[in-house]
Amino acid sequence: MSSRPELKVDDEGGFIKFFKSLPDKDGDTVRIFDRGDWYTAHGDDASFIARTVYKTTSVLRQLGKNDSTGLPSVTMTITVFRNFLREALFRLGKRIEVYENTGRMNWKITKQASPGNLQDIEEELGGQFDAAPIILAVKVSAKASEARNVGVCFADASVRELGVSEFLDNDLYSNFESLLIQLGVKECLIQVDKSEKDVEMTKLKTIIDNCGIAISERSGSDFGTKDIDQDLARLLKDEKATGTLPQTDLKLAMGSAAALIKYLGVLHDPSNFGQYQLYQHDLTQYMKLDASALKALNLMPGPRDGAKTMSLYGLLNHCKTPIGSRLMAQWLKQPLMSKEDIEKRQQLVEAFVEDTELRQTMQEEHLRSIPDLYRLAKRFQKKMANLEDVVKAYQVVIRLPNFIGTLEGVMDEQYRDPLDEAYTTKLREYSDSLAKLQEMVETTVDLDAMDNHEYKIKPEFDDGLRMIRKKLDKLKYEMDQEHRAASQDLGQEMDKKLFLENHKVHGWCMRLTRTEAGCIRNKKNYQECSTQKNGVFFTTHKLQSIRREFDQLSENYNRTQSSLVNEVVSVAASYCPVIELLAGVLAHMDVIVSFAHVSVHAPTSYVRPKMHARGKGNTNLKEARHPCMEMQDDIQFITNDVNLSRGSSEFLIITGPNMGGKSTYIRQIGVIALMAQIGCFVPCSEAELTIFDCILARVGASDSQLKGVSTFMAEMLETANILKSATSESLIIIDELGRGTSTYDGFGLAWAISEHIVKEIGCFSMFATHFHELTALVDQYPQVQNLHVVAHIDDNGKAKREVTLLYKVEEGICDQSFGIHVAELVRFPEKVVNMAKRKADELEDFTSKHEGQAIKYGKEDVEEGSALLKEVLLKWKAECVGKELSKEEKIEKMRELVKGDEKLLANPFFQSIKAL
Repeated sequence: MSSRPELKVDDEGGFIKFFKSLPDKDGDTVRIFDRGDWYTAHGDDASFIARTVYKTTSVLRQLGKNDSTGLPSVTMTITVFRNFLREALFRLGKRIEVYENTGRMNWKITKQASPGNLQDIEEELGGQFDAAPIILAVKVSAKASEARNVGVCFADASVRELGVSEFLDNDLYSNFESLLIQLGVKECLIQVDKSEKDVEMTKLKTIIDNCGIAISERSGSDFGTKDIDQDLARLLKDEKATGTLPQTDLKLAMGSAAALIKYLGVLHDPSNFGQYQLYQHDLTQYMKLDASALKALNLMPGPRDGAKTMSLYGLLNHCKTPIGSRLMAQWLKQPLMSKEDIEKRQQLVEAFVEDTELRQTMQEEHLRSIPDLYRLAKRFQKKMANLEDVVKAYQVVIRLPNFIGTLEGVMDEQYRDPLDEAYTTKLREYSDSLAKLQEMVETTVDLDAMDNHEYKIKPEFDDGLRMIRKKLDKLKYEMDQEHRAASQDLGQEMDKKLFLENHKVHGWCMRLTRTEAGCIRNKKNYQECSTQKNGVFFTTHKLQSIRREFDQLSENYNRTQSSLVNEVVSVAASYCPVIELLAGVLAHMDVIVSFAHVSVHAPTSYVRPKMHARGKGNTNLKEARHPCMEMQDDIQFITNDVNLSRGSSEFLIITGPNMGGKSTYIRQIGVIALMAQIGCFVPCSEAELTIFDCILARVGASDSQLKGVSTFMAEMLETANILKSATSESLIIIDELGRGTSTYDGFGLAWAISEHIVKEIGCFSMFATHFHELTALVDQYPQVQNLHVVAHIDDNGKAKREVTLLYKVEEGICDQSFGIHVAELVRFPEKVVNMAKRKADELEDFTSKHEGQAIKYGKEDVEEGSALLKEVLLKWKAECVGKELSKEEKIEKMRELVKGDEKLLANPFFQSIKAL
């Protein structure tokens, strides 16, 4: 960290006074001060950055001499600041305020950013974010009944679209949770008023928090709809139609829109006027996923994931463009529900799977060279673009014929039409539309100067420019001569050891490789500028004076060309709508090619699944694998078949040893269903699947305790959500339900929940459990099937039982858990293991002794046995009353009476009492 800037502040006392006068902020906001080439943070923010970025508080410095009135501070280079931004916004959900000094101690906030609003700092982030920063506002109207009305408005500020949706929800807000996940929301605005809505707000906050989304609380007045019509009229493309838009009838959604528009401040920037589109999001067009399913299926990378392939996104994302990676993240959270749309994607994936040359050419040659087109269009829209951005757009346009040529070269007839429809026809159309942009750039921009990273208008385009260019060329020739002279004087080969370069700080100067740098030491004609990794930069008196004149003329050139540049940039900006459409097509292609790449390069190739319409057909997977698990090092994955058939195997109960693979088996089915519905091939040898409307999962209890929720409570909340959300077309995955409470309560709940799913919901479900008694459900319901993961037990002469886990799933029941075997595997102390075995055996003897006997008699046996016993007791009483018998004699009398009653001895109920 030696490159950390030194803490130097002109008026320390004045700054401390100013800093301490700042209004209070919430704990999620970090204030940063821009000091030109470096940044500072102070107070609590300095400590936070020291721990987060530098991982030590030793970097803290005191501003002000006195420790009691001083201010702990930390400094950051531009690179460190940018890394901190990514960490704070994407991983920690913080808000950032950047202050700049606009005069003597006149600090003002010039940039604000939050996880869903990155507009001000897009340049600093350099477009490096995996998913679009979606921000959403929500307004709720809670009725007395269970139904809730929810209205939302959301936006990705980089695309200039506002989406709205209004829907009914249950008291657990299951639909709202699905929507947050479908959209990949990064930040959520909620209304906070001290009123009866507090309970509802607490529920909403819990859901938003569980989804890992940053929360921004806004006052109720921000959600007012008084001015929304006129605000939309200014923002939307077709302002005349605002009053007649069907979306404006959604009153709750319009309240959310008002809050969002205010928060993003889009009305403060006139370049937004007439640029936005409003559309309605239909919650039912995509499969629903909840936060638990997201975790269970490992959809997105977690903070502790080491290998890239541990998440489905990491495994599938071989996209070559930033726009492709962001679309991939969106598709994963929005699996399709239409069989036709899924098959269209599958057909395209198949085209790239079958044609290796097509796939590799697209990946390695064409897509690799495409920049972030949405970000480029945004720079034009915000009037931040320069000539370099125009050239970037031009470079994409001139590559389009290569895309089209490659696609036209596809020989296989069955793939020509789908590829034409999805890509070729659209690319041809956009290429034609952008031909004038290409022509303008080639006519006006000096493309040769790009080799030196200079972006200039062609001198031939203007008389004034031509004259200056002539002088610049003459000076450049003189510089080359000086380069040649130095080469001869120093005995260093030009362009191999000695280079003439335009350095961003020193301007035109020479560079020697570090090994040869000694030759200019102690020579008066040469002045060193700086030593860097790639060599030593130096100059001469003559080169310096040529450079000064060159810089002056260059400045003149830039001044003269600036009006022409503005003209070229504004013409290029008019092509933004086409560039955005082109971005959509190229991102789509990037994701499809990525799916094909993964399908071909998996340890065993994936197959195209056959899809059945919703509610129809069964799900059968042959030799299914977990796609992430098979990619881990040193794993030989054991494949398993899956059969989910209506009426015979709708509800699968999976028992078996700990670590035997139950969880992997049920999760891989969820992952494969999701992969199939995003249009990807799946890790099986054969596959047919029905389309699911949602995947609901109950697995693990992660960090609920940290949030003050007990493991069992978290388990029950997730299960309640499943029971309220599931339909007959859903897929339910339950792993170990009921273990958070006593065995009897847990089993009772597991049985009742299973029975409810089988009888009332009737959807495909998988239930992994250690409650072996649950397998008795199969006797009552034909649609239940018992499966178990196989373990081989070798008694080894009874000395020590060896357990081998085979990870194979077969029909039937496993009535052992092997928990103690796992304890042995992790080297528990031998004493503890032996005690556990002894206690387990005692408990097993006790329960089998009692429960085993109890099963052998029915209700009639109890009635008959009770009556016979009563008769014997009456006889015994008659024989004992009035006689002075000892205790032993009385017992003996009883034994004789019982022995003489054969009917009583044969009664099963009496036998169970006798056993006790």
